[in-house]
Amino acid sequence: MSVRVNWRQSVAFTGTIIKYLAVTMLLPLVISLLYREDTVVFLASIAVTVVVGVALERLNDDPQLGPREALLFVALAWGAVAVVGAIPYLIAGYGTESTLRHPINALFESMSGFTTTGATVLGEISTDRHSHALLMWRQLSQWLGGMGIIVLMVAILPEAAVNGAQLVQSEAPGPELQKLTPKIAETARLLWLFYIGFTALYVAILVGLHLAGLAPNMNLYNAVAHGFTTLPTGGFSPQADSIAAFSPAVQWVVIPFMLVAGTNFALFYLLVQDDYAEFLRDRELQAYLGANAGLIVLLWGFLFTGSAPTLELGGVTRGVVENSLRQATFQVASLLNSTGYATSNFAQWDATARGVLLFAMFVGGSAGSTGGGIKIVRWLVILKSIRRELFTTAHPNAVKPVRLGGQVIDEEVIRAIYGFTVLYLLIFGVATVLILLDASRAGLELTMLEAASASLATLGNIGPGFGLLGPFGSYLTFPRTSKLLMIFLMWIGRLEIIPVFVIFTGVFWNR
Repeated sequence: MSVRVNWRQSVAFTGTIIKYLAVTMLLPLVISLLYREDTVVFLASIAVTVVVGVALERLNDDPQLGPREALLFVALAWGAVAVVGAIPYLIAGYGTESTLRHPINALFESMSGFTTTGATVLGEISTDRHSHALLMWRQLSQWLGGMGIIVLMVAILPEAAVNGAQLVQSEAPGPELQKLTPKIAETARLLWLFYIGFTALYVAILVGLHLAGLAPNMNLYNAVAHGFTTLPTGGFSPQADSIAAFSPAVQWVVIPFMLVAGTNFALFYLLVQDDYAEFLRDRELQAYLGANAGLIVLLWGFLFTGSAPTLELGGVTRGVVENSLRQATFQVASLLNSTGYATSNFAQWDATARGVLLFAMFVGGSAGSTGGGIKIVRWLVILKSIRRELFTTAHPNAVKPVRLGGQVIDEEVIRAIYGFTVLYLLIFGVATVLILLDASRAGLELTMLEAASASLATLGNIGPGFGLLGPFGSYLTFPRTSKLLMIFLMWIGRLEIIPVFVIFTGVFWNR
């Protein structure tokens, strides 16, 4: 059997991505000059990135990517970007006691950033321990990965737009691509414009709170840093206490932007077209907001009236309406769409409250959003198909298609959704067992809940978990073999498994 995939094309396009990644390093370079920290680190990183990118780009000069070359390119690009993105961490950690001096830790932090997972191995997070420039690179990597590096490439490079639909489909979260305009490049540009616009608005509001005296420590650096990680549902923060380090006013402002980040960005095109009715009629949006509202009310009830004394340890003032409502609203909005920010240590909450949050982690954001997880639309289709199955069991001769928002869902799409969901849950279960076994081998005491939350948090690109992986915890103590597994989980989770798994099959490479 002969190999038909032209891997040189895919690698060459990956080189283009890497080359342009060097341009994004100019921002942390400027910050390094302002703070006089790590300037050499970013000069060297830019030089290495350009050399590697240009060298790979020269492997092929054919601007056309076939369907399988496009799949290979998307998988390679996300892996390669994480590897190259680890270079500043490695150089900064070289010869120091930093946890990032080890390549696996550096790659873990980089993959967590670009996949917007938000899991960290930094240990102590502060500008006293790490430079402002390095922490900003950490934040920026999430912003670049949020809307998608491939979507950005399609938006700005004509050669990528030729096969743009397949490239974007392979990268975009959700079962199908929603085109806003006839040309995919225009759709990609619109999505990025919405993304940039919301980020700029968010940063402006945070700076405004600071100037008004409502957020004393939300200076321009912190505002930009959190702007880079809220809209991509990333969750990284240059503050060790995450959003808990800021005033309640800041916490209330973050919530609506996390909800926006978990919404299908294509829907905002309807608002631009003044089609508010169609926007509000979207079934996935209704389900997404309904899931948030339902879980918030449930969790608020547990936090407000909870009898477990551990509730006092997690930053919740029991019996106080504003405090318990803010904590419930923030944590649900953060974990349901995989942002991973925290305003309190929910790992110390009682079992019922943690159970609500664990359920939220399985739900996921909307298709076409920057959120992770299984996605609301898939759960909707699964529930409707189960309802159809019950109906046809009682009425064997009935023909009842599955509809969503008045549109018939193709049976192939339904099968694909079931296939993805089963595969997702299977990988989650297997990874949980492997993490638990590896921890036992290395002498790390780990509960089943902690192992399961580590698996779910990395595969779903969520970030924090429970126990030692709580919102103010770290993945640093895990064995390196477990970290490698979780790096793989973050990679396949961001690309929704199939585009990565398919390249490991013989069918993909051969006739």
